Amino acid sequence: MGRLTTHVLDTQAGKPAAGLTIELWRLGHPDTHVRTVRTNADGRVDTPLLEGAAFTAGHYELRFHAGDYLKAQRAPLTDPAFLDIIPIRFGIADPAAHYHLPLLLSAHGYSTYRGS
Repeated sequence: MGRLTTHVLDTQAGKPAAGLTIELWRLGHPDTHVRTVRTNADGRVDTPLLEGAAFTAGHYELRFHAGDYLKAQRAPLTDPAFLDIIPIRFGIADPAAHYHLPLLLSAHGYSTYRGS
């Protein structure tokens, strides 16, 4: 069975981003909130964000609450902060595959990719 996982690395601090809130949404008409999680001390989520029968083909969005995390880390931020909620929209085409979407984060930029 396929699954969706993520992790977040704070590249500015050089460590995992612990305590960062992430929302998962299934996009459609209307969009549906699937779940909200927080990263653990390793910057990961303790269980897959989506798996089993709920892991279906479609369009999704992860919303990383970077602004709240960066404020809590006392990162040097402007007012308002350059980054706040980072949305990553992606498609799941193969419900039997593992989709891993890491986020590399700093106060002024981010990157993501499909990992393994």
